[in-house]
Amino acid sequence: MLGPPYNHTMETPGTFFLVGIPGLQSSHLWLAISLSVMYTITLLGNTLIATVIWVDSTLQEPMYCFLCVLAAVDIVMASSVVPKMVSIFSSGDSSITFNACFTQMYFVHAATAVESGLLLAMAFDRYVAICKPLHYKRILTPQVMLGMSVTITIRAIIFMTPLSWMVSHLPFCGSSVVLHSYCEHIAVAKLACADPMPSSLYSLTGSSIMVGSDVFFITASYNLILQAVFGLSSKNAQLKALSTCGSHVAVMALYYLPGMASIYVAWLGKDIVPSHTQVLLADLYVIIPPTLNPIIYGLRTEQIRKRTRSLLMHCLFDHFSRGS
Repeated sequence: MLGPPYNHTMETPGTFFLVGIPGLQSSHLWLAISLSVMYTITLLGNTLIATVIWVDSTLQEPMYCFLCVLAAVDIVMASSVVPKMVSIFSSGDSSITFNACFTQMYFVHAATAVESGLLLAMAFDRYVAICKPLHYKRILTPQVMLGMSVTITIRAIIFMTPLSWMVSHLPFCGSSVVLHSYCEHIAVAKLACADPMPSSLYSLTGSSIMVGSDVFFITASYNLILQAVFGLSSKNAQLKALSTCGSHVAVMALYYLPGMASIYVAWLGKDIVPSHTQVLLADLYVIIPPTLNPIIYGLRTEQIRKRTRSLLMHCLFDHFSRGS
C-alpha cells in the first residue's frame, strides 16, 4: 500500500539553527572580531574601488569595468553570510528562518559562480591587452563586455536555480541544527529525511564543470600571456606585466583553492577531515577573496591607486573647507 503523498508545507521547518564552527565554540568571540574587521575592509575597499571607477571617466577600459562589477559581487557575497556569522559568533543568535536560509544559500553560491566567471573575463582581458594590444578596443567593445557580463550572470542563475529548488524541496522532518556557520547547501541537505544524493551530485558535477572549465581557460590565457611577456625586449615591461599578472594569479589561487577544497572535502573527505576544518575552508572561501581583492587589485593598479588618492584628498579638502 502506498504511503501518504509528501506534503512539503507540513514537513518544512520554520527555523534552522546554525552552530557556527563545530568544536571551536571557545574561539567564536575572536572569530567574530576577525570577521568584523575583514567585513569592514571588504565594504570600504570594494565600495571605494567601485566609486572611483564609476565617477572617473578615465577609468572606463574593460579591465576597470570588470573590477567594478567584481567589487559589487564581492560585497554581495560577503554581505550574504558575514553579518549572520558575526551574530552567531558574538551573541549566539543562531536561528535563521527557512526562507532566509535558502535566500542566503542562493545568493552566496550564485555570487561565487559569478565571481568565477568574472575572473575568467579578466584573464581574457589581460590576454587581449598584452598579446593583441593593437586590437584591444576592437575586440573588447562595450557590446562584447555587456554580452560577457550577461552570460556570466545567466550561467550562475542556470546553475543555482535547480540546486536551490532541489534542496528547498527536500523533506525536513528531523533535526533543524545545521553544522555550519551559514546555509551551505550540503550541510542543509544532510538534514533532510530523503536522500540528498541527487542535489549533492548535481552540485559536485556542476561545480567541477564550471570551475574546471574556467580554470582551464584562465590557465591557457596566462600561459599565452607569459609567452608574450618573455618575448618582450624591455626588462621593465616584462617586470610590469609579470607584477600585474602575478597579483591576478594570487587572487585566483586564494579564490579557487579553498573553494574547491571545501567542495571535495565535504564530498569525499567528510569522514577523514574534521568538521571544523571543513567549515573553516568554506568560510575562508567566501570572506578572504572579497577582503583581499580591493587591496590587491586596488593598491597594485597604479591608475586606481592614483585616482583613489586624488578622490580621498578631494573629499578631505572639501570637509576641512566646510568646517573652517
